[in-house]
Amino acid sequence: MLGVVGAGTMGNGIAQVFAMHGHDVALLDINEDAVARGRAAIEKSLGRFVKKEKMTADEAAAIVARVKTTTSAKDLADADLVVEAIVENLAVKQKVFGELDREVKPDGILASNTSSIWITEIAAATKRPDRVIGMHFMNPVPLMKLIEVIRGHDTSDATTAAVFDLSKNLGKIPVEVNDSPGFVSNRVLMPMINEAIFCLHENVGTAEAIDTVMKLGMAHPMGPLALADFVGLDVCLAILEVLHRDLGDDKYRPCPLLRKMVMAGHLGRKSGRGFYSYD
Repeated sequence: MLGVVGAGTMGNGIAQVFAMHGHDVALLDINEDAVARGRAAIEKSLGRFVKKEKMTADEAAAIVARVKTTTSAKDLADADLVVEAIVENLAVKQKVFGELDREVKPDGILASNTSSIWITEIAAATKRPDRVIGMHFMNPVPLMKLIEVIRGHDTSDATTAAVFDLSKNLGKIPVEVNDSPGFVSNRVLMPMINEAIFCLHENVGTAEAIDTVMKLGMAHPMGPLALADFVGLDVCLAILEVLHRDLGDDKYRPCPLLRKMVMAGHLGRKSGRGFYSYD
């Protein structure tokens, strides 16, 4: 059995992928409303697969049936691996990992889907740092192939090998990187997004112009501002703040426009308004 903590966009996507590949999954969040939204998101996602004739309705129903929702970490006691996919906040993650360390069986692996935070620092909240690892899925989880696998200072070879095997079983491509703020993916991606926001902030071009230049000139499938809306502007800000603080380099300083938009609640697709407006 596998566990997922956090039933939001990333968590329900991870749970869906686990269940699609035959694993029983316990999906945990803080209350019944949160886990109900997570289950509904899985059902909606699988419905798109059915509509595109990539699976039958019966197959989709069987996948949903493999996902059990819960609000208690005690229901993760027998999990072979638990992936945490909650808010990008070290203190909150450490609290969750401390609880998981108490509740999950001693040989269970505890993985974090963090986008930027040191795995070593998260692992320090447990008594099993050798069995703590980063397992950074890409959004949308059911479609994206990459899993960035991050070894903490004490992560064992056996833990890393087990996560590689599971990742391949899920039809993903695991890539191992070392523990550093933002790892590879967001250490490269977030400065690009931030610079695009500075271009808008300094009136170098409109959002549409900036995104079109990057799509047509650099062959990016999505412009950086549209991508920021997709990721969530609050998430982008949180990652940049970790990079700026932990690497101590002003090239990671979040653009003031990004801060202002997050303060205003314009978070991108999930709020209906970011650099673009969404129905």
